[in-house]
Parts: sequence; structure tokens; C-alpha cells
Amino acid sequence: MRSFMTYNTHMDMSVSIGELARLKKKHACGGDIFRVTYVGADIKARCEKCGAIVMLERAAFVRSRTNTKIADAAQRGET
Repeated sequence: MRSFMTYNTHMDMSVSIGELARLKKKHACGGDIFRVTYVGADIKARCEKCGAIVMLERAAFVRSRTNTKIADAAQRGET
């Protein structure tokens, strides 16, 4: 008998503080890149365009982020 709760096992649930994530849905300001500032049951992220803070449930955050990796300018060596 199958359980009524099934999870996508291929979904990467790992999220770390300082990570840049591009979300599928844009913020009200038009930005779609967010920097993770808190990780727990919920994810707190700051919009890179306007600086607003949003909180999403971890599962909602993981579902809404795209698979594209975003390199921070500091990580690329740019100043």
C-alpha cells in the first residue's frame, strides 16, 4: 500500500546561508535573485534588487528556485 504522502526524492533540499537563489516568481520590485539569510524550517531571504526580506517554507523555497547557479561577484573575483 502506498503512503498518501509522497516526496520527490530528486529534489535537492540543501540550502545554505549566503547562497544566491533565482526564484521562478519575481518579487514586487521585479527582482528574482535572493540571498539566503536564515535557514531552518523556514527560509529567510533578502531581495538583491530592493533589499526586502521574504520568508518562505523550506519546501516552497526549494520548489520555486530554478536550477541555475548564480555566482556572486565577490566569488568570481570582481570588485
